[in-house]
Amino acid sequence: MTRGILGLIVALGLLLPAAPDLGAHELGFAGLLSKTNRGEMPGLKLASGEPLAKGPITLKSGTYYELEIEADGSAELALVGPEFFRAIWIDEVVINGLEVRPLGLDSVEFDDAGVMEIAFVAIKPGRYVLKIPGSTGESQRVEITIQ
Repeated sequence: MTRGILGLIVALGLLLPAAPDLGAHELGFAGLLSKTNRGEMPGLKLASGEPLAKGPITLKSGTYYELEIEADGSAELALVGPEFFRAIWIDEVVINGLEVRPLGLDSVEFDDAGVMEIAFVAIKPGRYVLKIPGSTGESQRVEITIQ
């Protein structure tokens, strides 16, 4: 009987497909959150009358990013972009060393000077805008493309 079970196990093993060779693209146990899957993203600066960013930003879908938003405290300023925030998966938002893990965002606001970091994975390809609400100037918005 043992021989029959062993024969069955061997037979089933031969029928199973081999595991794919991921080679250099293997992300490891952390998957999308692994250190090998990190992208660079320029920070944003909230300052009264100053440009929000140096230019458009391009991100790669499936890549982990950390967005640093710095406010200089010159005015109470917000940043809105519900379409962008729904096109990403937010890992955490860090404010003054405190970590928040929200299900989603619509906007963020700074009443005083400070820094906020939003760690996320870009998911849905498309063109999105983050902007200071109520402003009409091109420098008060940044276009973000997820490829």
